[in-house]
This record gives sequence, C-alpha cells and structure tokens, in this order.
Amino acid sequence: QVQVRESGGGLVQAGGSLRLSCAASGSDFSVEGMSWYRQAPGSQRRLVAGFTNTDDTDYKDVVKGRFSISRDNAKNTLYLQMDNLEPDDTAVYSCEFIVRKPSGLAYVWGRGTQVTVSS
Repeated sequence: QVQVRESGGGLVQAGGSLRLSCAASGSDFSVEGMSWYRQAPGSQRRLVAGFTNTDDTDYKDVVKGRFSISRDNAKNTLYLQMDNLEPDDTAVYSCEFIVRKPSGLAYVWGRGTQVTVSS
C-alpha cells in the first residue's frame, strides 16, 4: 500500500515563507504524477501547482511568481516553496500522487498540513 504524508505547515506572518514537503512510501510502485492542492475553510479543494504528464509545471494564477514546486524523484518527495505569503493562502494543503502499481493506476492523497498566514 502506498502512503503519502505532508509536512512543513505552520503559522507565518504575511510576507513570510514556508516550505512544504510530501513524501510517498510503500513498495512496488512508480510515480506518474504529483500535485499540490489546498482547501480553505468553506471552499472546495483546488489545485495549487503540479507536474503535468509532460513534466512541465502548472500553477494556479494567484500563486504564480510566489510559489515554486519541485521534486526529488529518488526520494519520491514533492516540495512546495511558498514565498511572500498572503492571508488568502491560509488553507489545508494536501498532495496527490498518481502511482502505478502492478494492480494498476491509483490516486493517493495525504491528510494535509495546515498553513495559516496572519495579517
């Protein structure tokens, strides 16, 4: 079974930075896609940034120029560097891994990590 776990959230003042990590663990799998999502209170979960199937990066417009996604394939780990944070960035941030196992393709989610930006 593949598990995904996020870390790095916390409380930060507006203008500050945080770096989130998301690591996948398990056996007998390969990673085919990785993305970050966030869900603010009372809102739907929305894509923040991700790697496309052509290995390009894709960002939600409101985070372009402030957030940067990266990965370490050897460690099956995804990162999200968040700079110049704004109060509207407050949300639970979750990652999604698309993994291929012998049984087929699976979408695996972490439980999320809380990011709170104070004004």
